[in-house]
Amino acid sequence: MTKHRLARTALFQSPRLTWSRTTVAGVPEWKADVLPGYRQHTMALGADPDGEGDLVATLVRRGDPDPSAARAVLLVHGFTDYFFNTDLADHLAARGFAFYAIDLHKCGRSWREGQTPHFTTDLARYDVELGRALDVIAEESPADVLVYGHSAGGLIVSLWLDRLRSRGLTRRRRVTGLVLNSPWLDLQGPALLRAAPTTAAIGAASRFRNRLVVRTPTPGGYGTTLHRDYHGDFDYDLRWKPIGGFPVTLGWIRAIRRGHAKLHRGLDVGVPNLILRSDRSVREANNPDAIQRGDAVLDVRQIARWAGCIGNRTTVVPIVDAKHDVFLSLPEPRRAAYRELDGWLDWYMRETSDAAHSQGG
Repeated sequence: MTKHRLARTALFQSPRLTWSRTTVAGVPEWKADVLPGYRQHTMALGADPDGEGDLVATLVRRGDPDPSAARAVLLVHGFTDYFFNTDLADHLAARGFAFYAIDLHKCGRSWREGQTPHFTTDLARYDVELGRALDVIAEESPADVLVYGHSAGGLIVSLWLDRLRSRGLTRRRRVTGLVLNSPWLDLQGPALLRAAPTTAAIGAASRFRNRLVVRTPTPGGYGTTLHRDYHGDFDYDLRWKPIGGFPVTLGWIRAIRRGHAKLHRGLDVGVPNLILRSDRSVREANNPDAIQRGDAVLDVRQIARWAGCIGNRTTVVPIVDAKHDVFLSLPEPRRAAYRELDGWLDWYMRETSDAAHSQGG
């Protein structure tokens, strides 16, 4: 089983560049990434509406560009996360996809000194960098794009694709499919946390203290089942994905709850989609052995309940004994997750090829 080894590199400051909503000026500049064999492109996004300096997002590419690539994938991470899973990238590349991943602003490679990690008060602000990632992919090859989102990233990309579809841009941007890995479709925990009065109270309080911490990092739990220095199989930068997670703030959770509310009213992402999740949730505990087989982060019943709100053709597959990130599970459920992904990709690639041929593409 592969262990991912990341070079520990110092975080760097972003230059001041001109804001561009839809285009990338000139040829994208790529440089060596912290992952061997990968390149990264920094996208300047201008001043942070939440007042934490200049924002950047970082697009990561596996290997050299392939101008002949017919398909590409754009991976979007979740909360307390960033792109590091090269096994997943290798697997998708072997299936013929040019692989790209984005570290969203204030996350992973895109975090800058003085910024609150992952903090935003509006999930729609990610639309700009996601759109610019599509611009870069389109510049490098005429590829159809499969979007991939994990956890909070699954919520973010579902809302984004619904907005693309509503503006009639899905086909123009060549987005043809969506894979969601344990998407965050509702709050976990007691039903009281999901009740309307609680959500309203969060909204009211966040207008005055949006950086108030409502959940502090935990001493262990899910992260200890992943990292090789604890009880896991993977190596990654603990500054960008700390074992106990980043603090959760009022303003950020309000943005998430607004996203949940919109999703619960029903989305249409405009493309067929696959939702992978664990078959069970387990209570997060300090004992890694007790939480190796199950989702210790989200309530999978809420994923099952709201999966039908994604829209278009949805396939939902529970993976027995999978963790929150099904592709970081123990070897047996991890293999099962890849088998299910491959089965859906076989169908997706036939469908998109047939559609292209019927349109004369």
